[in-house]
Amino acid sequence: MGHDHRTAAGAHRGRLLLVLCLTLGVMALQVVGGLATGSLALLADAGHMAVDSFGIALALLAIWIANRPSGPGRTFGLQRAEILAAAANALLLFLLCAFVGYEAVHRLLDPEPVAGPAMLAFSAAGLVANLVGLALLHRGQAESLNLRGAYLEVLGDLLSSVGVVAASLIIWATGWDRVDSVVSIAIALFIAPRAWHLLNEALHILLEAAPRDIDLGEVRRHLRTQPGVVDVHDLHAWTITSGMPVLSAHVVVEDAALADTGRLLDRLHECLSGHFAIEHSTLQVEPVGHVQHEGARHE
Repeated sequence: MGHDHRTAAGAHRGRLLLVLCLTLGVMALQVVGGLATGSLALLADAGHMAVDSFGIALALLAIWIANRPSGPGRTFGLQRAEILAAAANALLLFLLCAFVGYEAVHRLLDPEPVAGPAMLAFSAAGLVANLVGLALLHRGQAESLNLRGAYLEVLGDLLSSVGVVAASLIIWATGWDRVDSVVSIAIALFIAPRAWHLLNEALHILLEAAPRDIDLGEVRRHLRTQPGVVDVHDLHAWTITSGMPVLSAHVVVEDAALADTGRLLDRLHECLSGHFAIEHSTLQVEPVGHVQHEGARHE
């Protein structure tokens, strides 16, 4: 019997495409605005959006790859592509932070004039577009790490736009051009920890660590309470992609329970899906004493 390998992010592909179009449009607008006004903060925001556009395009490509059918050589398809895309997005964000920080320090030491009123108009347009993009991705980001990466990028853009709007108002009111560089540094400092969190989550999955929301001790305890189950060993859980935890285990059962392994497996799978939302599980049922005939064994 085949499994449905569609990923959580696939359901939100249309919204992601719309956000990509919005981001590209605002990026182009802010490049023009940054060059016209001399604002590093606008150019930093545009650079952030350029990286985000690439990241969102990468996320869309990853969704397409991940939702291709599985085959004999790749039994789960290419669903890990979404996690690789999330990790790539995080690395790109780190590079952007480094560039913006370097340029901002340079401008603090040697400030350049910035046109405040024009900067305000361009940054306000970016703020509105980011609000729309954030609303489009809000629901999907809770279901997919890949979409969460895109959501965090748009959230970073939104807060960057708020900072740029504030800077433009200060420049317009006081003429203090250095605030443009200060806001640029603040944008980089805001992005960096979120990029680290995204990279950490992606690496957690790529290293096949147990899902953070699944307590394997509790899983073992639940399985042991099933009628006929004596012990559980070689219990492993990992994540294929966002929203798809996978589990395998050896289940030691009483001899009497071996007479109806079909019903026993049904109960065990219902336990895993009902209590822990694990739909993909592989269970080896074995009689008492069989573990002595096994080679590699893990608790």
